[in-house]
Amino acid sequence: MSANPIGVLVMSYGTPESLEGVEAYYTHIRRGHPPTAEQLEDLTSRYRSIVGGVFPLRENTNRQVAALQRTLDELAGAGTYRCYQGLRHASPFIEDGVASMAADGIRDAVAIVLTPQYSSMSVGGYMKRAKEEAEKQGIRMATVESYHLHPELISALEKRVRNGLAKFDGGEDEALVLFSAHSLPARVVEIGDPYPEQLLETSRAVAQAAGVGRWKFTWQSAGQTGQPWLGPDILETLDTLAKEGTRAVLVTPVGFVSDHLEVLYDIDLEARKFAEERGIRLERIEMLNDDPQYMKALADSILEAAETIGSEATAG
Repeated sequence: MSANPIGVLVMSYGTPESLEGVEAYYTHIRRGHPPTAEQLEDLTSRYRSIVGGVFPLRENTNRQVAALQRTLDELAGAGTYRCYQGLRHASPFIEDGVASMAADGIRDAVAIVLTPQYSSMSVGGYMKRAKEEAEKQGIRMATVESYHLHPELISALEKRVRNGLAKFDGGEDEALVLFSAHSLPARVVEIGDPYPEQLLETSRAVAQAAGVGRWKFTWQSAGQTGQPWLGPDILETLDTLAKEGTRAVLVTPVGFVSDHLEVLYDIDLEARKFAEERGIRLERIEMLNDDPQYMKALADSILEAAETIGSEATAG
């Protein structure tokens, strides 16, 4: 390897920097097709309801990348790795992050997504864009496909589940733990995508570590595309649980790692209101954000991948 630092491309979905940027963001998600006035108002109102015109969501990713940089410095020595951001639907885009690496003289890099579980439709798409740009820029790039069972990740989630259950008087005896993740089009099952099973593996590991016997998995935040998405949706699951007599639920979004729209609106506002209307008390675990254990899981995965840079580039 060269004497230059190893670049680390930290990728995530992205979020607009302000309410004024929502339309451009939504248009990018829709592959260049502007949203209708109704669609734009719906998304803008969701952001407005959780942030009140102030945008802390972007800062979450900035803090995660800064914390990861500190963790890599501690584990590998300052100057060994240099982190760059690459967002799927907002600036700096994935290609921007790789171009910045090249401008800084980076020749070897590792790409990782702030999503523990792999799917060809999500993480796979990020990696494809990153590797294509890396090839253009003459950068050898290794990838971290998933880290959904890393011991530090499971431990961090386990602690959050235990703390969450402590909010209920009866703890686990009172509350059911409801693991959730972002839904994807149902065709991922037909192509043998590992996403659903990796989410279940994470959920099982966390439940076992926390000593939880009563738990279920559900999907959330499905897109409105006219095609079937993985289900049942969290609202459907909550309705079923209410009919079965469940009165307390701890939502544990194992497919998400930070406070953003799918957590702060879809769970905290929409799902909570839906649950309360059916006599269910709904609480949520604290998100990982820049938790040191989560940072350690990311850093370990990056260090492991970095060892394969030469062989992966040759094999790829």
